[in-house]
This record gives sequence, structure tokens and C-alpha cells, in this order.
Amino acid sequence: MSSIIPGAMLGLLGGGQLGRMFTMAAQSIGYRVTVLDPAEECPAGSIAERHLCADYHDPTALHELSTTCAGVTTEFENVPADALQFLEQHCVVSPPARSVSIAQNRMLEKQFLAANGFSVAPFLAIKNNDDLSAEIETIFFPGILKVSQFGYDGKGQVRINASRELPNAFASLQQQPCVLEQLLPLGCEISVIVARGFDGEISLFPIAENQHVHGILDMSIVPARIPAEIAQQARKMAAEVAIKLDYCGVLCIEFFVLTDGRLLINEIAPRPHNSGHYTLDACITSQFEQQVRILCRLPQGSTALLTPVVMVNLLGDLWQSGEPAWSKVLRNPNAKLHLYGKCGARPGRKMGHFTVLADTVEQALQQAEAIKVSLKNR
Repeated sequence: MSSIIPGAMLGLLGGGQLGRMFTMAAQSIGYRVTVLDPAEECPAGSIAERHLCADYHDPTALHELSTTCAGVTTEFENVPADALQFLEQHCVVSPPARSVSIAQNRMLEKQFLAANGFSVAPFLAIKNNDDLSAEIETIFFPGILKVSQFGYDGKGQVRINASRELPNAFASLQQQPCVLEQLLPLGCEISVIVARGFDGEISLFPIAENQHVHGILDMSIVPARIPAEIAQQARKMAAEVAIKLDYCGVLCIEFFVLTDGRLLINEIAPRPHNSGHYTLDACITSQFEQQVRILCRLPQGSTALLTPVVMVNLLGDLWQSGEPAWSKVLRNPNAKLHLYGKCGARPGRKMGHFTVLADTVEQALQQAEAIKVSLKNR
């Protein structure tokens, strides 16, 4: 199939901040974008050429996308797979419906990874109350119970210390199908953004070291401060996951690095990822431009890191006393501020991020932490 040339209309399912950054990347190359999102006000819809305000299953909206867009992509993993299947019959779609259907369901994802020989934490499927009546091995405790779908940023998760706590935990999650995972001694968390084209070409972005607060990504440090052999293993595993999943597009593989040096896959996100936002400022090609390039069957851009960088999330908590003092970010000549254009700041809601670039990762981290403190202490 030939490339989709600039000037064409691209479709996007989802209008959040990831979609906003995709739209900006596409427009900078000369493409136009139609966003399908049920929210009347959304970050991507406010800057795209068109915003179809409709449900992702809406047949009229899907028909509009399929007939006016040369290619369609996604900005979040919970896009209905059947909507993607419909679009695949009419235009280029990235990522494929089958890949998304696996990666958007924790149970299917864990089973897929284990069946293909990838290392994961011991897990157990909890589909209904009957699964609670069986004797569950003590190896799974302490553990964490996670809903199979629609859980993110620490939502839909309950920590469990003993089997007697399972029934209440399962009830608190509305008895949705869940996965029980064993908690293991954690050294750090890292992620790899991997891009795979329709031709099988694979590119890998520099590894990010991620720090979380209350289950939400707080900071990504690049390059990750991990041994070279672990970095090499993570890159190899990420590429193999993309191949086994027959994935075409940009995805993120999140890893646990255990205190004993073992590397386990935690989750797959079938889209660009929060931990890859640093690529906007610190790489030759951002994860969003790479998403555009793959969708349009263009050659992939270089993922080389230009400088060490630290990315810090800006949550709605900072707005509780009014608009934050952005001068505290912007007066640092090494800092880049990105705000997402969201209406209504709420605690825990991702409203933006900033990056700090420096000659060394230690300098970038020191400056980023100083800016964080200054924003909170106004």
C-alpha cells in the first residue's frame, strides 16, 4: 500500500491530551485531523480541523471517519475493538483491532505474555465469586487486585494482604473480572516506547525510569539509571512483544526491575504513553510524530536522545488555590512547559507536564525537583 501524503485527513479515536499532541504532530507535517470523542470539550477536539462529538460506537460518526479519513489511529486503549474492526474494512488503521483487544484487557494481556514466554509477576484470574471460594495459594499475598479493563493511574486497584480480604476487595470493585497479582520486591519501574511499522521495521526510544505517587506517574528520568545489561534486556523484550502482538503503531511496555535484578513486564499500553512525553523536547523524533509516520506508512524518524531529560506531570492539585505561577517554570531556560487545554482542574487529573533538559541526568533531576517544590510552595 502506498504512503498517505501530507494534506490528507487523518482520523483519531479519542480527544485527550495524547490526541492533542498527536494532532499537533500531524498538523506540523501538513496533515489534517478529525477527532471522534463524545466530550463536547476535549483537548484534541479544540485544535483539530474537525471534531465529531459522538459515541465511539456511533454508526454515522464511524461512517464519516471511514469515508473522509485516509487513516485512523487511537489515543487511548479502551477504544471499542469492534469500532476498529469496522474501520479496518475501509481505511488504514493503526494499531490493529486484534492487538488492542489483547492489550486493553489485563487478563488477556497477562495470558498472552505468559503464553509467549515473557516474564510476569505470578497472577490469578478472578472472574466471579466462584473463584474466591477456591483455596488460593499464599504466594499471591501480599498482592494487588486489579480490574481487567478501564483501570488506570491507580484506579480500579486494591491491595490485599491475605485471602480473607479478597471478597470485600472484589465487592469494592463491583465484582468486575479482575487479575490478582503477587507483589514483589521492587527496585524501580522503567518503560520502553517501541514503534513498529506495517513493514515490520522497529524503532525503540530511550528507556525512561518512572516514579509514581499514589499510582499516578509523577516523574520520568531519561536515560534510566539502570545497568546496561538490564537496559539491553528491556529493549529486546519490548521489540519481541511488538512482534508477537503483530503490532503496528506506537506502544509502551512497562517493566518492573526487582531488587534481585529480575526484569518483569508489568503492563502494555497500546498507544503513546505519559512516560514518553519527554520525546517531544529531547528526541529527534517524538513518539507522536512516529505515530503519524507509521499510520501514514512513512519512514520512521530517528529516536536518538539529544540530551538527558526529566519529565514531571502537572496534576490538578496545583490549581486548587488558583492558576499556578508558571513563571517559576519558565524562568528556568532549560525547562519546557506543556499545558493540555483542559477545562476544570481536579485533584489527580493530568493537566500538563514540564521537562527539564541538561548536560547530565543528575542536573536535570535536581532542577526538575526544585521547580516542583517552587510550584507547590507559592
